[in-house]
Amino acid sequence: MVLYEVMRSPDVDRIRCEKQLSMPAFLEAYNEDLPEQFPKATAELLVEFKKQNTALFKQVRTWSLDQHRKKVMDWLPAHTRVS
Repeated sequence: MVLYEVMRSPDVDRIRCEKQLSMPAFLEAYNEDLPEQFPKATAELLVEFKKQNTALFKQVRTWSLDQHRKKVMDWLPAHTRVS
């Protein structure tokens, strides 16, 4: 009897979520596939978010979907202007 080691495929979604991103790359990834009912982020809003949430940024320029996306989603509605 031969035993085969089962190799798992890389978890592409997990890799994408944990990847460290610059603010422009995070902005693009954040707005990608965002449900219509959620407000879109802008660079200006992300700068303000970062100022108000300095504890989330141990590395000055690094963002990740895993760590920041949900927090931005929760923060954004109260900080966007309704036209």
